Amino acid sequence: MELAYYSDYAVRLVNTEEPARGQDSLTSVEAVRELFGANQSAGRRATDADVTRFRSVRGRLRAVFEAADGGDETLAVDLLNSLLLEFPVSPQISGHDVRDDDGTPLWHMHLADHPSNATAGFAAIAAMGLAFHLTEYGVDRLGLCEAAPCRNAYLDTSTNRSRRYCSDRCATRANVAAYRARKRLEADRSASTGLSADSAQRTTAKGER
Repeated sequence: MELAYYSDYAVRLVNTEEPARGQDSLTSVEAVRELFGANQSAGRRATDADVTRFRSVRGRLRAVFEAADGGDETLAVDLLNSLLLEFPVSPQISGHDVRDDDGTPLWHMHLADHPSNATAGFAAIAAMGLAFHLTEYGVDRLGLCEAAPCRNAYLDTSTNRSRRYCSDRCATRANVAAYRARKRLEADRSASTGLSADSAQRTTAKGER
């Protein structure tokens, strides 16, 4: 089963909004359809009504990431379980890929699209993909970018669980900001030390008169 592919559904949806920046790209049915990526047949089912429904699911998925990022594993699991109950998946055996040698179908598990509406289908796949990632790799592998004000969601797939940012761009921006902050602190300390030395010299000079 393509776990990374399915769990990415959740990340893509959550990251359509950047609350700290007041930005939201999920404003039209076209934006909803783009979230389905290559699954165009499912995306075509989307209607204007799905914009509001997608935003509701987005908020619930972000809450899962926020709980995980805050270290509350139980809350993260409870929130995700509520999504799984509301949006059940329909697993199917698929063989749309073939083996290179003899043309035999490469059978694998596939999460079928939910037939009722676009939101239900997307939410079911996103929740199940995230659940597989959480149980396979751990709750602490669900994170929110530390490069304020970004706070985009990400899935940590690093070997040493060291990921802290959603992208290389945010990592670079955070490192530059930290470097500049250190330089300002060093400059302030140098200035303070210099003023203290001047004060000491003036005090000594007055005592010698």
